[in-house]
Order: sequence, then structure tokens, then C-alpha cells
Amino acid sequence: MKAIRQTDTEYGALSVDTVAVPDVADDEALVRVHSAGLCGSDAHAYEFVPGYEWVDVPRIMGHEYAGRVVEVGADVDSVAVGDDVVERPIHECGHCYQCRNDEYNVCRNFEVTGFHHDGAYGEYTAVRAEYLLEVPSSIPLEHAAITEPTSIATRAVLDTADVEPGTTVLVEGPGPIGMLCAVIADAVGGDVTVSGLERDAEFRLPLAASQGLKTVNVEAADLGAYADDHTDGGGFDVVFDTTGHHSGLETAVEQVRRGGQVIPVGLPAESSELFLTPLVRGEVRVDPSYGAMRHNFAQALRLMESGIVDTDALIDDSYAVDAPETAFEDFLAGRTLKPVFRFWDESA
Repeated sequence: MKAIRQTDTEYGALSVDTVAVPDVADDEALVRVHSAGLCGSDAHAYEFVPGYEWVDVPRIMGHEYAGRVVEVGADVDSVAVGDDVVERPIHECGHCYQCRNDEYNVCRNFEVTGFHHDGAYGEYTAVRAEYLLEVPSSIPLEHAAITEPTSIATRAVLDTADVEPGTTVLVEGPGPIGMLCAVIADAVGGDVTVSGLERDAEFRLPLAASQGLKTVNVEAADLGAYADDHTDGGGFDVVFDTTGHHSGLETAVEQVRRGGQVIPVGLPAESSELFLTPLVRGEVRVDPSYGAMRHNFAQALRLMESGIVDTDALIDDSYAVDAPETAFEDFLAGRTLKPVFRFWDESA
């Protein structure tokens, strides 16, 4: 089968190789991958930023995908051949303290598909059936490919944040997670602003505006002045930091109101020198949100099925599997939001 693999621990080390179709263990299902999305963590691995040295290469990348079950192991009864599915790609151990206390999204011994073991940037992937969820027939597989990032956003907005009608919300970073957080917070009734950089002004900020969201280019306008004007000088009620840069959390603390809430969602590669006094004096809550729970995947599918998440506008499936570098470079430059590789066509 054809697969996109990270082949070395250096910037841009990708290859498209022919590899064997994976064998299926008794507790696994073989999924024919239809569409697979490019995540910020995939891009970090492609850049080989600090924090990704532990990934063994060569490694088939990819963890956001949708496909169809074509084979099941002898012990599998939760899915069947012909089911359309998505995967929960953060696999918990099931026995650590966190798992026993229903905090499995922060399992101490977790593994992530596409990093700890081969992922979904291939024509087929084998996965333990317990991590698969069925996709409603009303959702096209190319849309279902972004269920996982949508589930991360649903957890951040619906479970972690205190967003309700009228809440002033700043979402830092118009990448996929930021855009999804913004759309969902808007659907809840929040007064949402998305901030970005100059490189986002060509595509991502206009895309946010097309979704009915307010936007601000922080390199062309003063974010503090915007916040003062927009919140009568008080600061935003809730700030989501989805930038994946250490400065994002520092900025979030500057722009949140006293008694407000900061939700770090992005994963910075560098440490932050955050001044804590304003947090303490202002009783600002910092509530990180990582990964997603099973019910967040169900929420994500319902949001896509209802049209609240405008999947057509967010995904870009124009990228060829045979030239994956183009998708990675366009993603890093902000020229697209969510590249999706298509491995087979249902109409073919």
C-alpha cells in the first residue's frame, strides 16, 4: 500500500513509500483510510521542533482520519465490516490512576497514533477496535476526517470553558483548533473575536470572518486597544490560546479580565516566562484543555451533522498524496486551514 512516512529527524524528511498492508490482531480492525487531515502536531513533527525527538522513524504519520472497516479480528464485536469509522487516536492504558478515575485523556502511559505507532497516512491502518467510533451515514467521510480536532474543540469550549450567550471570547490563533473553538463558542452564543498574525491575513482571518466571527490582525492593529474598546476596558471573559507558541499564554493573561478564564489548548515547543502576579491578584483561572473524551467525539459528529461546523468551508482536500510536502508547507505558511489527503474515492 502507499503511505506517507516521516523518514528522518530533520526538517521536511518525508517520503511516499510502498509498504505492506498491516496485519490485524484479534482485537483490531483493518480500516481502509478514505481521508486524513494534517494536524498542527504533524506539522511540528515535519519541522522537527524540540519535543519530537522521541518519535521513532520511519513512521507512517497521521491521526485525524475517517475510513471504512474492511476486516475485523476474531475478538471484535464493536464494529463490523462496512462500518464507516473514525479513531480516538490518543490511546489510554486503562490502568493508571488517571484512567481509573475517568481522566483517560491525560493517561500517564498514553500512546498517540502516528507518533508512538504507525498512523493513518496510508491506504490502510490497523487499530484496536475499542478506539473506533461509527460515523453517521449523513456525514461524508472527507468531512468526518476532522472529527478528532473538532472533538478537541468541543472539550475546550463545552467542557472546560465557561462560555454562554454574551460571553466575550478571544481565540488566539486561526489554525484548525482555533477556528473550531471559535465556531463552537459562537454557536453557544459567545461574542467571539479571532486574532492572528500578518501571515493569516490572506486566508485564515478572512475565513474566520466568513463564518461570522470578528477578527483582528495583531501585527496591523493593537490588540490591547481592540480589547479595551470591545470590552469597555475590562478584558475578555474567556481567552483560548491555540497558537502553539509560548507567547500565546502570555498574551492571553494580558487580555483576560480579572476573574476571567484562560484556556491553553495549543502545545508550545518552548517554555514561557509567565509573570504570575496578575493571575493571582486577578484570580484568573488557567484551565488547560487536552485531547478529548469519548462523549466529545459524539458531540463533534453531531455538530458536523447539524451544519454548525461548516466542514466544507474548513477542509481543503486538493492536496495530492504523492506530494505531501506541499500540504505541509502551505499549512505552515497559513495558506490553508485543514489540508486533507484523500486515499480513495467512493465514486471510483
